[in-house]
Amino acid sequence: MNQKERVLAAIHRRPHDRPPVFATLTPQMAKKLSAHLGLAFEEPEDSLLSTRISHSKLLTALGNDCVGIAACTPKERPTTISPEGLITNEYGMVFKNAGLYNEFFEFPLAHAETKADIENYDWFDPEWPSRFRLANSAVKEYSEKYAIVGDLETTIFETAWYLTGLEKLLMDLLMEPDYLLVLLDKIMHINLVTGTKLIEAGANIIWAGDDFGMQSGMMLDLDSWRKHFKPRIKYLFGEFKKVNPKVKIAWHSCGSILPIIPDFIEIGLDILNPLQPLADGMNPEYLVQNYGRDLVFFGGIDIQELLPNGSIAQIKDEVKRRIEIFGKYNGYLCAPAHNIQPDTPVENVLAFFEAVKEFRY
Repeated sequence: MNQKERVLAAIHRRPHDRPPVFATLTPQMAKKLSAHLGLAFEEPEDSLLSTRISHSKLLTALGNDCVGIAACTPKERPTTISPEGLITNEYGMVFKNAGLYNEFFEFPLAHAETKADIENYDWFDPEWPSRFRLANSAVKEYSEKYAIVGDLETTIFETAWYLTGLEKLLMDLLMEPDYLLVLLDKIMHINLVTGTKLIEAGANIIWAGDDFGMQSGMMLDLDSWRKHFKPRIKYLFGEFKKVNPKVKIAWHSCGSILPIIPDFIEIGLDILNPLQPLADGMNPEYLVQNYGRDLVFFGGIDIQELLPNGSIAQIKDEVKRRIEIFGKYNGYLCAPAHNIQPDTPVENVLAFFEAVKEFRY
């Protein structure tokens, strides 16, 4: 079977030869791998989406079975860089370059208190066709052979705090000032349009997500999550299935998120990611025993300790062990639990891909 057939078999729980792979890289790691393999480095076409949808030629050469697509910076609202080096995106969020990742410098809705503050904000139009130029190009190039994953990161919660600041948003989820629900609904609408366009472009999987977990537990209280986020996420899932009933929906949330996994199953989630191995309680045996019949698993390979510090033999053994566990019910998409970072030796990245290719169900 080819790469796309392998992915579709896994996410629909049909027999397949080995687990499909969808790894992602930081640009720094991609540059190291490209030099090692004698390949030209692919400069990310969209600097603020430089991980999930970039380096496709390199990653498919390594063994990825999927190619990521996403909405990109619209030409009508291009990313700008000030003389001081501050980066402003289409939302008006302001970042500074911190090397490995950009860090937040300014939250444009930090002042928000009223509905008018949201309604009068200078929003971009999520339907601008230029947002989907890279997605459409990638689908045309890769979709015959590879599964297409539509990246819909920071679906509601993270985009909201990127606009307001995390401390403000967490307090306002409890205080519920007038602006809050208007902001959450506006962000939900933007991502409803974006996800719909990616499905229409040809995405087989919509990979949505917000980081609700920390290493030790949930970032916010369950009552707030169930009141403000669960119904909106459920609505998005339902609308995406209306566009294409065959599309599978993955949700990314770093950290320990055990309390909300049953809620996600209840509202129709298909695929859970990233299964952060060192977060409290996120061990594969527990996840499979409790949720393996309901969810396809995606991720689960440690980037905090295993990939950067393990030996080649340790990496291969652990990758194969986790494939055996997560693949118990015939549904596992093998991947590192986050972008592979530049602290990882090239040989260890190659060992990860080799381990998956060597495995046979």
